Amino acid sequence: MGNEAEVDYRSQKVLVTGGSGFLGINLIRHLLDRGVGEIVNLDLLPFDYPEQDRITSVIGDIRDERTVDKVMEGVTWVVHCAAALPLYSEEDIYSTDIDGSRIVITTADQHGVKRFVHISSTAVYGIPDHHPLYEDDKLIGVGPYGESKIKAEEECLKFKDKEMCVTVIRPKSFIGPERLGVFVLLYDWANSGCNFPMIGSGKNRYQLLDVTDLCDAILLSLTLDKSMCNDIFNIGAKVFTTMKEDYQVVLDKAGHGKRIIGFPAKPVIWFLRFLESLKLSPLYKWVYETACEDSFVGIEKAEKILGYAPKFSNKDALLRNYKWCIDNLDNFKEASGVSHRVPWKQGILGFFKIFFKV
Repeated sequence: MGNEAEVDYRSQKVLVTGGSGFLGINLIRHLLDRGVGEIVNLDLLPFDYPEQDRITSVIGDIRDERTVDKVMEGVTWVVHCAAALPLYSEEDIYSTDIDGSRIVITTADQHGVKRFVHISSTAVYGIPDHHPLYEDDKLIGVGPYGESKIKAEEECLKFKDKEMCVTVIRPKSFIGPERLGVFVLLYDWANSGCNFPMIGSGKNRYQLLDVTDLCDAILLSLTLDKSMCNDIFNIGAKVFTTMKEDYQVVLDKAGHGKRIIGFPAKPVIWFLRFLESLKLSPLYKWVYETACEDSFVGIEKAEKILGYAPKFSNKDALLRNYKWCIDNLDNFKEASGVSHRVPWKQGILGFFKIFFKV
């Protein structure tokens, strides 16, 4: 049985798609720490991190076959992180997540790439009627993002029985250093001394994932024997409680004595649907339709086959992300958008903060 410690990282050339994003930069740092010989990043956005002189970064689109072919020269491993997230347009989601994934893995096959890790999502399970969810459960994606993730997996799995080792990873919502996005709502309200509203009672169990644990799982997929990695794996935290209890640790850390306050789910969901239709809310359907439901996956397969051993609980991951966010928020005051690396605009939800100060 192979293991990560026996791998000669210096001989590897790794292509990370979407390396300028939240997962991408954490993965690149993980690879650099292990002495990988060469790292190439392909992303639509510039790589504006302190590590920019230690890698090759190409600004380009995974939907451009010529660009993908060029950056794939000499690559031995590919980690395909690039994706259009749920707040992107439907057209961009389908073309990026499906067509882009097909182009990347087809090109990788043509260039003789040895390992290919595709970062999928537990959104492929939709809103299920049971928990935990396992890798062989039915796939019912919600909305364009969930549907496109299923199709992207299908494109990648076409190459599963060829020479290249193809690993599909389905991570839970992952957080950690460099993560802003929707979690800024919780962190900003906590830091401002506000109670924080929750859709439903908060007694549901909602599993998260620290990005470091995800990076560890990716490295295991790249370095263990092909017979072990040529498969699909759920990745998530092992230790988590209820959503209300886990998220309360952030308010406790903020030190203002504030609490998580639950509200009846159905009227809140209808209200958020209305706000979304008017483009007044940063929350999209997948977030507010599932926030009051149980959402957790079984990670036994990854534990047994890969030796995956997550270090961080939900609480640990939230606190680590909160600390990084508060320490770095001044750097992002003028930034906003729809990716995980910038704060999402709170829209009209920011107005309601004044009612939660008391």
